[in-house]
Amino acid sequence: FGSRKQAERLLLHRDWSFNHHNIMNQAAISKKRKFVADGVFNAELNEFLARTLGEDGYAGVEVRVTPIRTEIIIRATRTREVLGEKGRRIRELTALVQKRFGFPENSVELFAERVENRAGCAMAQCESLRFKLLGGLAARRACYGVIRFIMENGAKGCEVIISGKLRAQRAKAMKFKDGYLISTGEPKKHYISEAVRHVAMRQGMLGIKVKIMMSHDPEGKMGPAMPMPDAVVIHEPKEEVVPMMGAPRYEEDAQEN
Repeated sequence: FGSRKQAERLLLHRDWSFNHHNIMNQAAISKKRKFVADGVFNAELNEFLARTLGEDGYAGVEVRVTPIRTEIIIRATRTREVLGEKGRRIRELTALVQKRFGFPENSVELFAERVENRAGCAMAQCESLRFKLLGGLAARRACYGVIRFIMENGAKGCEVIISGKLRAQRAKAMKFKDGYLISTGEPKKHYISEAVRHVAMRQGMLGIKVKIMMSHDPEGKMGPAMPMPDAVVIHEPKEEVVPMMGAPRYEEDAQEN
């Protein structure tokens, strides 16, 4: 989205069945309705930000609701572009979100947070691959470039699936994989970063799916702090000090006799 008008059109001319903020303000609201309203709000906000900030390395959004205000934290690889010149762009986005969801004046605030590990963020890599394909780079070369970048920056494994009309009229799917990748269980929630994007090419729509398995980081900065449950650490054996043994008693007795 280039202009503010296009962004406004996306937000304001949607025919959603209810307004998120009005539902949140109702006195008697069931738990079920609240969770549905939160889900719709998060989904619409995420889609809007993904379309608007795709070029700036958008990598997810977090909503924190406090009694005073609602804080929306936008995670991106290029925070300077998200903020805009003298914070102009972030103010525009705040005004759009406030108008669309019916927040009272000065009750919602947007922040931009920089993604530390760009290679470990599937959303950022998906966007990167999308712009490579739109720029006319061959699909195979673009995918291998993304995989190499991810693996060189300390990921444990990654997978890129690209499907659609790649060269011929017949659609097909190509899968590129490197390293070690888990796909089930509790560790998947902590270790796997996954993202899907659609690319409108001239010959038709292409689908991109990027899966990244991050490495274990005890500090929790570059990867999950929780160790893998099947990780076995073999410690070096300790050096045993063998005590010097004295002469047996029966020999001394024999000498005395």
